[in-house]
Amino acid sequence: MRGSGALLCALSALCVSVGAELKARSCGDVRQAYTSKGFSLVNVPHQEISGEHLRICPQGYTCCTSEMEEKLNQQSKLEFENLLDETSHSLRTTFVSRHKKFDEFFLELLENTEKSLNDMFVRTYGKLYMQNADVFQDLFAELKRYYTGGNVNLEETLNDFWVQLLERMFKLLNSQYHFSDDYLECVSKYTDQLKPFGDVPRKLKAQVTRAFIAARTFVQGLMVGREVANRVSKVSVTPACARALTKLLYCPYCRALPSLKPCVNYCLNVMKGCLANQADLDPEWNLFIDAMLQVAEKLEGPFSIESVMEPIDVKISEAIMNMQDNSVQVSSKVFQGCGQPKPSGMVRSARGISDVFNARFRPYSPEEQPTTAAGSSLDRLVVDIKEKLKQSKKFWSTLPDGICKQDKVTAGEANEEQCWNGHSQGRYFPEVLKDGLTNQLNNPEVEVDITRPDTFIRQQIMALRVMTNKLKNAYNGNDIFFQDSSKSSPQSVFGFQVTLSSKGALIFVFPTAKFIPRIT
Repeated sequence: MRGSGALLCALSALCVSVGAELKARSCGDVRQAYTSKGFSLVNVPHQEISGEHLRICPQGYTCCTSEMEEKLNQQSKLEFENLLDETSHSLRTTFVSRHKKFDEFFLELLENTEKSLNDMFVRTYGKLYMQNADVFQDLFAELKRYYTGGNVNLEETLNDFWVQLLERMFKLLNSQYHFSDDYLECVSKYTDQLKPFGDVPRKLKAQVTRAFIAARTFVQGLMVGREVANRVSKVSVTPACARALTKLLYCPYCRALPSLKPCVNYCLNVMKGCLANQADLDPEWNLFIDAMLQVAEKLEGPFSIESVMEPIDVKISEAIMNMQDNSVQVSSKVFQGCGQPKPSGMVRSARGISDVFNARFRPYSPEEQPTTAAGSSLDRLVVDIKEKLKQSKKFWSTLPDGICKQDKVTAGEANEEQCWNGHSQGRYFPEVLKDGLTNQLNNPEVEVDITRPDTFIRQQIMALRVMTNKLKNAYNGNDIFFQDSSKSSPQSVFGFQVTLSSKGALIFVFPTAKFIPRIT
């Protein structure tokens, strides 16, 4: 009996020794990893302690105190936000940089076209043009106001331009007469009937209207894509998501396994739960991208603002020549309809006016033609943005993959056994869920309330939906006018009213739109 007692005593002592060894596992690696995150080592255990105090990580022997767990919880949220920012950086940069490029291109194109026309008309028509240059300046001012978001009816703007040009030319070609404002108004009524400028106004109106609608709407689309991407990439982390992130990224610290990375599928379920609302943006986002690609194709072809604006000086000069050639018939018809005007007392010069208008119009040679946007061309810009837009499809639904496939985040698919599964090192067995809010009902890692869609994300979905509708109309040559940005608050951008929510978030407010019939 004495021998067996001695044996029991020896075994008991051995058990106590082993237990003490297990309890006394070092937290040295954890301390090193913890301090590398910028945290203080004060009160950080040197050896494992009992873990009943833990609220997120698995309880048991641990290297984490309650204070450490809370700090790691905050660190998890910060790192998740940084991961989201990094993963969406390319998308956001695409919309920011391309919006800037297209906007600069279109504005420079307008500026250069106006300068080209002015230079040529000064050279060709001299003083007569300079005395009436305000007609052309007003046209370009209205075109620019339309492009930058003004509630300008392009059809009316172009009609007004031709009416004013007719009145000015009619007075110049019949300078021996005095014309009252009422008489000139009568003259303008014969514009459609007499077609003094030939077919140029009709063709130019169709081309300019469609081109400007497409250009403005496309740039608006880039702006909306930019704003939506910027906002959605700054996610609000829910408490449930924060707990899941902590368990995913930092509970290995508490288990004395700071270098152990999460399993890929485990990461995917956490991200799908945390980004469930973002994934719901994807269907509307994809429709928006498709609509942008359709309008981009129009910019390359029939609705190219570059091919419309560059020869506009030649086309207007052609119209002026038509008016000159038909001046006798036009004047005769007007005199019949509006009455014989009173002589002005001035003798019309036998040359001068006629010679000026008969001057041969010489366009710029290619070498002289002003360049736009640092020598860029619309075709090159469109080819570039189309490729970028195609790459951005399905971005929000694949965001979890974009995060979890990074080596710095997970152990990789080749290490299914050598990864953190949420409890210990080993394979992660739960099935990876589908994307979207409704599919997160049984998410094993994140508690998601599928009955409460995120209001902020719904606002972005609405912004995309409205913009997609505008793009579809622009594709068909139709326009939607919004409140004139020049008469609204400083927070109006391209006709969209932007307001601040109570939390300081930017929100689009879309006024009631009216449709303008397609120009055919």
